[in-house]
Formats: sequence, structure tokens, C-alpha cells
Amino acid sequence: MILPSRHLPQNRALLTIGAEVLQRLDRPKTISGLWEELSQSDPMQPNSTSRLSYDWFVLSLDLLFTIDAITLKGGLITRQIP
Repeated sequence: MILPSRHLPQNRALLTIGAEVLQRLDRPKTISGLWEELSQSDPMQPNSTSRLSYDWFVLSLDLLFTIDAITLKGGLITRQIP
């Protein structure tokens, strides 16, 4: 679930989705704004998450929060700078 495996393609692993979330966090964003960006990604790209469910999106946010990659301040998600 976190890493790709024989039964889970790379573009569905939580680390891959989390990496795409971090790429889109160039500035603080709301959860709904970030979800809109991810859900409207280009379906022609090989690593597209256009069929990503909201549940997997939230799980990827949970993973990123757990490893201190993101924070939630004032209703906005921001990247943690190491």
C-alpha cells in the first residue's frame, strides 16, 4: 500500500501519490484546492492519478504528515522545509 508491489502498480502507491502532492505544494493550499488539482491531472500521462479516489488522497496526506513532510496551518497545507 505504501510501496508498489506485485499487486499494486507504482502510480497507485502512497509514496508515489505523496510525491505528486509535494510537487504541487509550491505554495500553501487548501485540501480541497489540492484535491481539485490532483483529480484533474492529465489522463494521458503514464503516472497520472486521474482515477485516484479521495480515500487514497487522504491516506497520502496522512503519510506525509506522519513523516513530517507537510503541516496544516490555518486551514492550509504547507511543505515542511528540512
